[in-house]
Amino acid sequence: LSIDLSLESLMELRSSLNSTMKLDENDGGISVNDLLMKAAAAAMKTVPAANASWMENFIRVYDSVDINVVVGNGSSLYAPVIRDAGRRGLKALSDDVAAATAVVEGEEGSDPTTVPGFGDVGTFTMVNLGMFGVKSAAPIIREPQACALALGVIENRIVPSDDAESEEIYKESVMMTATLSCDHRVVDGAVGAQWLSAFKNHVENPVTLLL
Repeated sequence: LSIDLSLESLMELRSSLNSTMKLDENDGGISVNDLLMKAAAAAMKTVPAANASWMENFIRVYDSVDINVVVGNGSSLYAPVIRDAGRRGLKALSDDVAAATAVVEGEEGSDPTTVPGFGDVGTFTMVNLGMFGVKSAAPIIREPQACALALGVIENRIVPSDDAESEEIYKESVMMTATLSCDHRVVDGAVGAQWLSAFKNHVENPVTLLL
């Protein structure tokens, strides 16, 4: 299942949040990916049936949203788990992702899988392929998870204008395509569509991520 997202409000919020924080030279602040991860966790609260696993004889629904975020150092990819993304603040999540990335980009020959959290399986996986110029992708679900989300490149697109007072019928907007893969034993197309709708709402109305 795929959906197009407008990122203009999200990027404005990111700029506003980072401008209020005292960041050192090595701290890039909250990233767009951090905000998208928080939006995914918020969507799980709206549609909790997606935060679940197939356990052969039953379906287990989780209260905590633990997200495996795919990071890589060019030769290898890892998916460390970011714990309890739904309840924790954006800066705490951002710091966890930055720490995981630093481990992957660490000394040559080091093994990130020996670090706590790198070998764990969460309740959901998110991978951002935008840095490779990929517009969309159907991610492979990591068992026993029920869903995986792939994010495409951020780009300017010409879209229909939603301003009733404007004379222009089209406008330029900052957009991204998100694709959700679902294990239909747990999450069918209707539930997956509800989750994507909730995700889109949080992305395009990002003030909800601060509540």
